[in-house]
Amino acid sequence: MIETIFISSVQREFTEERSAIRDFVHHDPLLRRFFSVVLFEDLPAADRRADDVYLSEVDQCTLFVSLLGNKYGYEDTTGVSPTEQEFDRATAGNKIRLVFIKGANDSDRDAKMAALVAKAAGQLVRRRFTSTPELIGALYAALVQYLEDRELIRTGPFDASPCPKASLADLDEDGMVTFLRRARRARGFPLPEEATSSELLSHLSLLNNARPTNAAMLLFGRQPQRFLISSEVKCAHFHGTQAAKPIPSYQVYKGTVFELVDQAVDFVMSKINLAVGTRAESTQVPLAYEIPLEVVREAVVNAVAHRDYTSNGSVQVMLFADRLEIWNPGALPASLTLEMLRQPHGSVPGNPLLAESLYLAKYIERMGTGTGDMIRRCRDAGLPEPQFAVTDGFVITLGRRPQLALESVTSAGTGEVAGEVPRKYPAGTHDEAHDEAHDEAHEPMTPVERAILLACADRPMATPDLLLALGYTTRTGNFKKAIGRLLKSGSLELTIPDKPRSGRQRYRLTTVGRS
Repeated sequence: MIETIFISSVQREFTEERSAIRDFVHHDPLLRRFFSVVLFEDLPAADRRADDVYLSEVDQCTLFVSLLGNKYGYEDTTGVSPTEQEFDRATAGNKIRLVFIKGANDSDRDAKMAALVAKAAGQLVRRRFTSTPELIGALYAALVQYLEDRELIRTGPFDASPCPKASLADLDEDGMVTFLRRARRARGFPLPEEATSSELLSHLSLLNNARPTNAAMLLFGRQPQRFLISSEVKCAHFHGTQAAKPIPSYQVYKGTVFELVDQAVDFVMSKINLAVGTRAESTQVPLAYEIPLEVVREAVVNAVAHRDYTSNGSVQVMLFADRLEIWNPGALPASLTLEMLRQPHGSVPGNPLLAESLYLAKYIERMGTGTGDMIRRCRDAGLPEPQFAVTDGFVITLGRRPQLALESVTSAGTGEVAGEVPRKYPAGTHDEAHDEAHDEAHEPMTPVERAILLACADRPMATPDLLLALGYTTRTGNFKKAIGRLLKSGSLELTIPDKPRSGRQRYRLTTVGRS
């Protein structure tokens, strides 16, 4: 049986949110089996008063969704808005009411809207939201809970289901604190910094009967792969254009989804060419990778966020001489086609709770626009457009053109490219293993090390400033290794050597580093 959801508020304030809810429910493979969304503006013309129509829809619906913002809206002769009339009608009819309040506080609300918010707060649990993706994630969790409570479904979707054998003790408190601070800065997340981990998990709908969900474990687990073995990411670098052994560089990364993304992106960016310009036109040294960092990050985030976590397969990142392939064990939603990915399209996340937290941490910019942004950035960089394909999973292929990195930062002769180490023998010959051993023993300066030295050329740099200059969001393994090698070689030194963990610590060039 299809149950009706009626969304309150015909105010212009919520035009985008109302349409997004309708489209999401109608396209989601699970929710569309149980729900149909009704918007007042979608109803056909009728010889009836408008208030009769929307109040009649409230009477007929199963669930009533109320969106409360800053404006109270149109008032009838009694001084009551349609939004409040609908809420009162749903209350009198004992409807299931889901109330979502926009904004982190009530300082900008009309007096009557503030009173309505207070009325709702006195009757039921409501949720605040600051963005459409956050609203979608919260509504999704509420609807799944509704279906589970009525035993319409026996198990929830993967990311909303409790993680087997996991407890709250398996979550990292520091990771949740870091996420909370970042979400507040990046997206205006409404919870205060002093909020408890329980409050954070509840707000993000990451608890299921007081147990951490799979999404909670992927986001904040101390060792997520203890419980979700295949959630790791495998990265391989091939010198040729085919996958063949021996593999010159192979890494299996474990950790939270944030760590997986950062490590996989760092793996790719440390292998492709990096062009370093001069300070001829600016005090900042221009740096450019042959594939834009934003494109690589978007492709990796897409694979980690939307993959099928019930599969035994893992995300695979494979760098070849002519391309980068990122594969994940998943498929397109039924409502999307490969052609639609090249056009503006709705967002249908495979793991909505996971996607919401990635959005709040600014790993996802805008839901539904990622593939379009990738295409535009590749085109602007002079690269071939990304290719999307569905085989035994979903794969994104990005073309490589190493010389473009140099062209993007400088004219010929005024910059240099730091990239892969030249090979003594062609890939695939019998001396390849000897060549790799020779390279490892000598280990010439990497692009990351060169970029760190250039960034510190004018002044000592703190770690956060270096990360920003190199385009990193966290201290990845390659970044820490590069810092360690530069300190060991004497190219860098600490400004406070007797207190290496000081908050005022900086890295500065030595005479060796400047040479």
